[in-house]
Amino acid sequence: MNNADTLSRRLELRHADLLIEGGTVLTPNGAERIDLACVQGRIVALGDLRLDWSAQTRIEASGLHVLPGVIDSQVHFREPGLMHKENLEAGTRGAVLGGVTAVFEMPNTNPLTLWEDDLQAKLEAARGRVWCDHAFYIGGSAANANQLSVLENLPGCAGIKVFMGSSFGDLLADDEAVLRRILSQGRRRLAVHAEDEARLRQRKALVETSGDVRQHPEWRDMESALMATRRILRLAAETGRRLHVLHVSTAEEMTLLAQHKRRVTVEVTPHHLTLCAPDCYERLGSLAQMNPPVRDQRHKDALWRAIQDGLVDVIGSDHAPHTLQEKAKPYPQSPSGMTGVQTLLPVMLDHVHAGRLSLERLVDLTSAGPARIFGLEGKGRIALGFDADLTLVDLSARRTIRNDWIASCSGWTPYDDLDVTGWPIHTIIRGQVVVRDEVLSGQPQGEPLRFLEAWSDTKAEEKLS
Repeated sequence: MNNADTLSRRLELRHADLLIEGGTVLTPNGAERIDLACVQGRIVALGDLRLDWSAQTRIEASGLHVLPGVIDSQVHFREPGLMHKENLEAGTRGAVLGGVTAVFEMPNTNPLTLWEDDLQAKLEAARGRVWCDHAFYIGGSAANANQLSVLENLPGCAGIKVFMGSSFGDLLADDEAVLRRILSQGRRRLAVHAEDEARLRQRKALVETSGDVRQHPEWRDMESALMATRRILRLAAETGRRLHVLHVSTAEEMTLLAQHKRRVTVEVTPHHLTLCAPDCYERLGSLAQMNPPVRDQRHKDALWRAIQDGLVDVIGSDHAPHTLQEKAKPYPQSPSGMTGVQTLLPVMLDHVHAGRLSLERLVDLTSAGPARIFGLEGKGRIALGFDADLTLVDLSARRTIRNDWIASCSGWTPYDDLDVTGWPIHTIIRGQVVVRDEVLSGQPQGEPLRFLEAWSDTKAEEKLS
């Protein structure tokens, strides 16, 4: 009996692999008090099911909200080459403990992820070790610009990522001719880190003289971000390329991006929405150091307005760990970056509790939004036929985030000792319960993500060949 026959038989018998009962389910219709049945990794029934359906596994979800699985579309898991900071197993273990069911991982590893062999090496390293579903970005550079239209469509590729600043070697793309070549090659949405490298180099003397981490947002000032964002928007308009601007941190960028929303999507991070200068630097020192920087209240308020106005499409964690020993180096020798994948949902649920955004808006930013703008197959919503990726949360649970909860190899969070309201309780990926009652369950079974757009482009190329 093949899978289709098995599925038909199971539906006829009304026997589920997993039945979630009594929860408040966030469907495209809104919040509904219904049950949910999963068979062969997919959602097969919604409604009042508990009397008519049997199940191999049941989860009583009374008092919980059932969200589409959270997708974190920006993480740095440091493997290969920098595994003393992080690795694929620990990074994804932290992800699922935090309610995240899928991640997009970035290309600034050692070696850099620039070619098909680099991507395949990551996919091989992930097999049997990764707790959640995953895809890997390929870096756009002068070295591979002419091949990007092929590279972006490789299975397991999240797309192309460009670093206009804050990178090194072949991954740094700050030359206008190179950027134009990259933008001209390919059709998928291109992700960009927008800081102006020339301005950053010119201004670094400010902090080399002072050694004061509180000046991090002065060195990497608003103009550094705005110049790069303005430049990449102009080049994207010239080449007709769609963009995804990562970790936007300034009020001025949001004003500019509002004029380009037809082709451009926008990400913000929990760090820029939660931390605030100068307080964070005075409390945390270089633990608050990231690129682009956490800025003052004016910019933080502008990011929240952009969420309320519908300008922001995605919240990504920009999980980018370094060890405490590395972070303790004198500034500016201390590296930029902090953990975030495990705390993304708890921190944002606390913002929901505080009334800064609705739960429905959070679902759009962390599930439906990433699936929609990147063309993820079968992800991002709770609906018949979609993958049974589910994050069950208790909106009233009070917890304290602590370093010893963090699964990352680096073992710390800037939110250590922060009290939050709202917490992930169960994490389910393709119908498999990987976290139950806040405890890891089973073995790593993450699979590569599939992208509708990459699939259709590849098929189109095959037809033309």
